Amino acid sequence: MTETNPEKTPDIKSTQLHEQPTAVVRETVPMTALREFFSRAYAAVMGAVQQQHVQLAGPPFALYRGMPTDVVDVEAGFPLAAPFPGTAEGGVTAGALPAGQAFEAMHIGSYETLEDTYHALMARMEAEAVTPAEKMWEYYLSDPATEPDPSKWKTLVVWPVA
Repeated sequence: MTETNPEKTPDIKSTQLHEQPTAVVRETVPMTALREFFSRAYAAVMGAVQQQHVQLAGPPFALYRGMPTDVVDVEAGFPLAAPFPGTAEGGVTAGALPAGQAFEAMHIGSYETLEDTYHALMARMEAEAVTPAEKMWEYYLSDPATEPDPSKWKTLVVWPVA
């Protein structure tokens, strides 16, 4: 799905996830403050991971607990090659992305149009008669600081089945 071609539906795949250790910062954040939270959380996690000498195993992500409203329960961080040892400055803690069946879709475009990809995922789950889990997450494969064109941003949306 792109801003220049909004009628294009994302390619949705069913996948089997394996548990993935993470280092995260978790907070309940107003939707209007998400960018500031992400900036702060990713910097804190990166510093803690480097201090603990733990290797990253993927791009930054944000895990959402429940459908966002004007506030969202969110954790932001990075997948790791090994479990994060304990807690660190800035509220960084060990976490994990859960194992199990999930659907994933590549969203191409600005973050403001992510809702369309979530609707497509929900429709696919309804068509397959499965219930979406309360948690879902997004891997941010593009860095807006290095790719200023939002129509080129790539976000992998992962939504497990309950």
